[in-house]
Amino acid sequence: MTRSFAFFLGGHDLEMVTIRDLLREQSQQVVDHGFRWGAKASAYGREIAQTHDDGQVPVLVELEPDIPLPAGTVLVDHHGTRAGEPSALLQVFRLLGLPDGDWSRRFQLVSANDTGHAVGLRAAGTNDAEIRSIRAEDRRAQGITPEQDRAGLTALSQAARWPGGVLVVQLPHTHAATVTDPLAMASGHPPDLLIVTPEGRNFFGSGERIARLDRAFPGGWTGGDLLERGYWGISQVIDESMLQAALLARS
Repeated sequence: MTRSFAFFLGGHDLEMVTIRDLLREQSQQVVDHGFRWGAKASAYGREIAQTHDDGQVPVLVELEPDIPLPAGTVLVDHHGTRAGEPSALLQVFRLLGLPDGDWSRRFQLVSANDTGHAVGLRAAGTNDAEIRSIRAEDRRAQGITPEQDRAGLTALSQAARWPGGVLVVQLPHTHAATVTDPLAMASGHPPDLLIVTPEGRNFFGSGERIARLDRAFPGGWTGGDLLERGYWGISQVIDESMLQAALLARS
C-alpha cells in the first residue's frame, strides 16, 4: 500500500522553496506557513495531529521536534546531530521514490548550495556567475531586501580581526548571508567568521571551533561538514569576550 504523506515545511530559503515547488508538482499535500529559520514542530501542532488522525504520514522538513509527534512521523533534516546527511531536498526526492534520472542539475546546485554554500557550489563545477545567481536566489527566498544587502556590505567593511584569525562583523539585522555571500565571492576559502546580530551569534569556520562553541553554549544549531568546515548559531546575546575565549581555547 502506498503511503500518503503530508509535508510540513520549515524556514524559507532556496532549498525549502525548491522542496515546496517539487512537492506541488508531485501533487503532494503541503502545509507551509512561510516561517523563517528556527521554526519548530509546535507551530504546526494541531495540523500534524489532524494529518495523522486522517491516516496520513506527517513529514517534517527542517522543523525542530519540540513536541511529542505521532508514531511514524518522518523527520527530514541535515543539521545538528544529523549534519553530514544528504540535503533535505535529496531526502525528500528519495522519500517520494522519484527516479534518479529526475535528479536535475538544478536540484544538484540547490543541494550543493544548501550544504556547502559557495564552496559546495564550486565543488559542483559552477562558475562565479552561477554562484552569484544561486546565492541571490537564496537571499530572495529568505526575504532579504536590497537595503539589508547594503547594510551587510557596510558591516563587512567595518569588520574587526580577533587573535587566531577570526573575522568579527557587527550586523544590524539577522541575515548573515548579506556578509557571507560577498566574503565567499571575494575569497575561495573564507576566513573563520563570527557575525554578531541583535538577536544572536553566528559562526562560520572550522569544525574544531564549532565543537568548542557548541560545548560552551548549548542550545544552538550546527550544520555543514563539522569535521572540516561548517556553521554554528544561537539565538542568544552572548558576551563577545566569552565567545572569544571559547574560540581560542585549546581542545
